[in-house]
Amino acid sequence: MKTLSLLLLLTVPLAMLPAQAQERVWRCGNEYTNNAADAQKRGCKVMEGGNVTVVQNPRPAGGGGSASSGGSAAVRAPVGSPRVEGSDQRARDGEARTVLQSELRKAEARRAELVKEYNNGEPEKQGSEARNYQKYLDRVADMKAEMTRTDSDIAGIRRELGRLPAAAP
Repeated sequence: MKTLSLLLLLTVPLAMLPAQAQERVWRCGNEYTNNAADAQKRGCKVMEGGNVTVVQNPRPAGGGGSASSGGSAAVRAPVGSPRVEGSDQRARDGEARTVLQSELRKAEARRAELVKEYNNGEPEKQGSEARNYQKYLDRVADMKAEMTRTDSDIAGIRRELGRLPAAAP
């Protein structure tokens, strides 16, 4: 029992000591070094308080060539992304085109329905709107806003269709 309490008395103060700090780090402009001789030659200043973490910027894989070598302006996939065969990509593009065209038809049909119901800003009054004109005005404003949103949706779908490569004949 006596040895256990003696052991605890010795280890507790050791555990409370701060961890050993990193070796000295010098700042030389925008560079950092832990080489004392190099730092003295270059006239660097010692960094005080706090650790320094340096993250190096990865080098491009091409080895210094321009991004658009060969004169093509094609967008390249990021390094490490899976390669997709040309036929698979054409199938994906075709599927995307079909989905977008379907969405465009739905949006245009909805737009036509809204225009018919809107009746040039004078839709037919419904039920309680004959007694409450503000309710009618609110519904007309909502219809106009929905038409604007539908127009925006149609324009967006057309933009997306325009971004897809041309369909193969």
